This record gives sequence, C-alpha cells and structure tokens, in this order.
Amino acid sequence: MLGSNTNILLIGSLLFAISSSAQKNPSPPAFLPPMDLPIELSGNFMELRSDHFHSGLDMKTQGREGFPVKAAGDGWVSRIKISPWGYGKAVYIDHPNGYTTVYGHLRDLAGPVAEAALDAQYKAHSFDVDLPFEPGKLPVTAGQVIAHSGNTGGSSAPHLHFEVRRTSDQHALDPEAYGMEVPDKVPPTILGVRIDPLDSAARTSPYPAGAKGFAVAAKNDTTYLLKAGSLPAAFGTVGLSVNVIDRYSNSANACGIRHLEVSVDGTPVFSAHLDEVDFGLQRYADAYMDYRLFKANDMNYNRCYKLPNNKLALYGNEPAQGRIAVTPGKDHAVQVRATDANGNSSTLTFVLHGATAAEAKAWAPRPAGGELFRYDRENVLANADLRFTLPPNALYADERITYVHAAGPERALSRVHHLHTPFTPLHVAGELKLRAVTAPPKGLESKALIVRLDEKGRPTAIGGNYADGWVTAKVKAFGNYTVMLDTVPPTIVDLDLKAAMAGRPSFRLRIGDDLSGVDQWAGKLDGE
Repeated sequence: MLGSNTNILLIGSLLFAISSSAQKNPSPPAFLPPMDLPIELSGNFMELRSDHFHSGLDMKTQGREGFPVKAAGDGWVSRIKISPWGYGKAVYIDHPNGYTTVYGHLRDLAGPVAEAALDAQYKAHSFDVDLPFEPGKLPVTAGQVIAHSGNTGGSSAPHLHFEVRRTSDQHALDPEAYGMEVPDKVPPTILGVRIDPLDSAARTSPYPAGAKGFAVAAKNDTTYLLKAGSLPAAFGTVGLSVNVIDRYSNSANACGIRHLEVSVDGTPVFSAHLDEVDFGLQRYADAYMDYRLFKANDMNYNRCYKLPNNKLALYGNEPAQGRIAVTPGKDHAVQVRATDANGNSSTLTFVLHGATAAEAKAWAPRPAGGELFRYDRENVLANADLRFTLPPNALYADERITYVHAAGPERALSRVHHLHTPFTPLHVAGELKLRAVTAPPKGLESKALIVRLDEKGRPTAIGGNYADGWVTAKVKAFGNYTVMLDTVPPTIVDLDLKAAMAGRPSFRLRIGDDLSGVDQWAGKLDGE
C-alpha cells in the first residue's frame, strides 16, 4: 500500500512539475497576417529611430493604399485613435489570450469599426479622437476586415504599421515571434566599430582620416575583420560602439538587430537583448545608440556599454557592463556577435592594443571646451541675456556644454543664442529664458515667443511667455534660439473648390502658418 501511494505521489509530482513548466513557458500564440500580401518590411521591431525604438513591423503595400486590413485574431476593439500625427488612423484589438494587436497609418476604417469612429468624431466635433471601448462591446473575428491600408499620420509612404503588445502592461513585443513569418536568411551586416573613452583618464587612438570609426571587411557572409592597416589602441577604461544593420531576404531596407554580445579575451563583458519595448522608457533609446552619429551621419552605432543615466532593462548581467579596462602593453582579443530576429548571426573579431601612458600621450587630446554639466544634478548656464536650466537626469552622461551668441536675424527681438549642439540629446526639457533686446510693441507682448533656428536659419516656434523683458519656454533640445513676434494669422488656400460642387463628395484646402503653426481648426457647413 505504501509503495502504491508513493508511486501516486511521484506521478502526481511529475505531472505538477510538467504542468508548472508549461505554465511558466507557454508557447506564444500565432496571429494571422493582417493583409493578404507577402510580408515585406520597410522597418522592423526594435529598429533604431529618433528618440525611440520602432515598436512593430512596417509592412509594405506595393506603394499603394487601400488593401484590406484584417483582424489578426478573435477579440474586440479596445481603442480607436485618429490623429493627424503618430499612427494616424489606428485600431487596437484585445485578444482573449492576453495580447493586443495594433494597426496603424490606416486610410479608412471599415464596418462597425468605422461607424463607431465616425459617430464619436461627430459627437466631439473633432477629427482627433481617442476612444476606449469596454471588452466585448465591439467584437471582431479573425480575418474580419476592419480597415484599409493607408499613409496617414507620421507616415512617409503607404504601409501598414503592425504591433503585438502584452495587454497587461502594453509593452510591445516582436510580431515575428507571434506568427508574422518574414523570409530571412540574411545575417546582420557589421559596418564599423568605435572605441569610446569612458572616463577622463582614458584615451583612444585616432581613426583613419575622415572616418567615424574603424571600418570592417567581410571575410565571408558571417565573419568580419577590421580593414587591413587598422590598429585600434586604447589606454584606460573604454567601451565599444558597433555600426550594425540587418536586412531580410525579400527587402533591401536597413533594419535592426535583436541581440548584441561582446567578449574580451574569452570573457563576456556585455550583452543587449532588444526584444521588448516599454513605452514609458522609449526615449532612453537615445542613450542606447550613438545619437550624434545617428542624427548627423545616418549611422546605426549601437553602444556596447551603458551610459550612467540609462534606465533601459535590455542589458545582460555581465559585471563589466561593457566597460573594458585595457592593460598597458597587452593585446586583447575582442569578439562582437550580432544576431537578428531569426537567429542569423555575424561576428567581428579584432585585436585591441593596450597602449602605455607614453603611447597615449602622442594622441591628440580630447577637446575640453565648454562648461561641465553633471548629469545627476541641476545645471544652470546664465549671462545678461540668457538663463538656461537643466533639471537632474536631463543628460545621459556628463557633458561639456558650449555656448556663444551672435546678432539676431531680421525679425528677431534678441540675439541668437547658440546653445551647444542638437546632436547631444536631452531626456527631459530644460527651461530657457531669453531677454528681448528689442522690446515688443506695446500691446503685442503676448505675441513674443522663442523660436529655434535650423542650420539654414529657418525658424520653428517653441512658444513661451513674456514678462519683464524676458521670454520663457521649455525646450527639448539644444540648438540655436532667438525671440520673434508672431503677428501673422494662418493662411487658407483653396485647392479644388469650384463654382458648381454638385455631385462632388469633398473638397480640399491647405491651411498653413509661417511661424507658430496651426493650433486648432474647424469647418462648418451652413453654420454647423
């Protein structure tokens, strides 16, 4: 009897262990493709973008709009968001398996989904709507047409933006792991590597003339070496940045990788796993990438170390966290491995020479100009015409901030203040106060605002409030700033109105403004 009970207990324990294991590691559900088109991507999940990682797949639509977009699974519409910006016209569907799918840049909605959106727009007297729906109120079935593909919102060409999210926290996940199969036998392409000093005592050897890093050469499809004649060397503690992209078998578009690993002398020192987007931390993507080279040179340098003010949870648990302490006089064997969403990998190997102090002295010193701003405290730059305040953790690391001013252009009420460089990112906005050297005409003080000038001197309005001769505004980037007046109203240009409109379903107008932009617009027909 004892043996029988023991067997039952053992079998029961085994079944419980198997059941527990299955619950901890469930197979991800497979959603249906949202269009009856071969999946061809112009952008993939976790691809580097300005101020964020791309949170889904951008599916090409043959350069055209109007393809039927279908629900990827049974569920219910949980949200409809319509805006001139962002995803444009977008539909969110919650599924009973705990996931949400998102469909963006839609031309128009279809069926009950369209009716619900149009009804809400008329009730709100607004094109922009953001509508939540209770579970089950607007049900859909797998394969049901909910919309047609388009080019709305912040889209530069017709395509469908498709996401898979975990409903509980709305973190975006890789759709390729949830049924979206994309032909991919192409390993990542490694284009270059940089050696970055990570403390004030560290020094690195110069790159070849005019280069942003050490160029690499492919030994074969998956193995890379530095180009002949490249002899990287460093003194002190350094980190690597790697210029790497990925492509798919049926597309030439440059996309992002999924994993990155670095080892030195056989010891893992760094890893990054780009497999989940937390929208609350998206802007820290600027700390993951080399922001300057991404914006100024369109290069996809991935930092293989973590900047001090970077809260992304995508890094491995290696004690070094990418910080490489170079031993003087020693040659270190470095290996970098990049892996894409479908397991294709490429490897770069090279030797990093540990320079002696005497060797390092021969290299040109790093520029030390500007005022040192510490990333973890409030910083203030002030003079008779400017006061700029950055709160703690606005920077990702300590920075030397440069500043000069010059005479203002025509229309300007203040000097032009060249505040550092736009290629250094800010995580949160700072407060900028500029003195109006020329006072605005009496009664027009409220029209004074801070503007940012691009490299050609063209202004973009930032806004602000005028008081006691100063204009104050929040700014989200370094750059060139001055004060101007906005006294010209928006313009309305007729594009296709005719004297006889019978039978015409619509007409078009272009609304614009030369400085601060259009804040609100409304259209009425017979007063309604």
